[in-house]
Amino acid sequence: MKRLLALAALCVATPLAAQYPVPTTIKAPPEPNAIPLYPDSGEGSANTENWVSFGGKPALRNVTRPTLTPFLPDLAKATGAAVVVAPGGAFMILAIEEEGWTVARWLADQGIAAFVLKYRLRPTPADEKEAFAEMDSVMRQQSFNPNSRPKISEPRATQDALAALRMVRAQADRWGVDPKRVGMMGFSAGAMTTLNAALEGKPDERPAFIGYIYGPMMPVEVPVDAPPMFAALAMDDPLFGGGGFGIIDSWHRAKRPVELHAYEKGGHGFGTGRPGTTTSLLMDEFSLWLKSRGLLNPRAAQ
Repeated sequence: MKRLLALAALCVATPLAAQYPVPTTIKAPPEPNAIPLYPDSGEGSANTENWVSFGGKPALRNVTRPTLTPFLPDLAKATGAAVVVAPGGAFMILAIEEEGWTVARWLADQGIAAFVLKYRLRPTPADEKEAFAEMDSVMRQQSFNPNSRPKISEPRATQDALAALRMVRAQADRWGVDPKRVGMMGFSAGAMTTLNAALEGKPDERPAFIGYIYGPMMPVEVPVDAPPMFAALAMDDPLFGGGGFGIIDSWHRAKRPVELHAYEKGGHGFGTGRPGTTTSLLMDEFSLWLKSRGLLNPRAAQ
């Protein structure tokens, strides 16, 4: 059971996930606004994707054709700020509803243009039972030690994140955003992808700010011009909690702006907030942090 809980915690973002060791297969939902990141590459296909439902919330595997889906605010509310949203899922599945579309709709309602990134994933078998047996095997190879970096990774996710940031900036006029205020927010594996974009991208490619939500907390080397960081983690996170806040210290020692919200309870994968816990304040706190930094002031775009 602990193994299934750990797998569920990292692979999906719902408190009920442990009750669904093999999720329900569903048809791909319509994505009319999804924009291919590499339209001329000829690589990848939406036909490779395997869509499933965890407690009624869509998620998917085997992404080979990455896309970006805009969620734009009403013009009367628009602030000019933009956030690329990266869902999590251990680089083997994307919790695209819980940590993508839901987040983006919330941001757009606050006047922040949001863009959900469907990034490339590690391949898993098409059959659900085989796929989750393989994911379970991969998870058992992870240490789940908060003081060691997870072995699992997907370099193409970082490439897709940087491509998404370039796309939003290149089409800033089309979407009514300020290219200097294009940031990124990621959850779990999406947080790792967001961090990689901030650390590995060239200075003009990096996100202008980052939301680092329940990602690993180990120390990192921080560039002198690293973007401001908003970080959030539940103290009872079974994967990344209990090992201190090395990444926060790293940002602070580099004299870069950083803010941490450490919630007493919430576990891993609380998305926009787990009912009955203070994690339900996450999105409000993130928005207030953006506002406090002047990132939601429409005048900043002038």
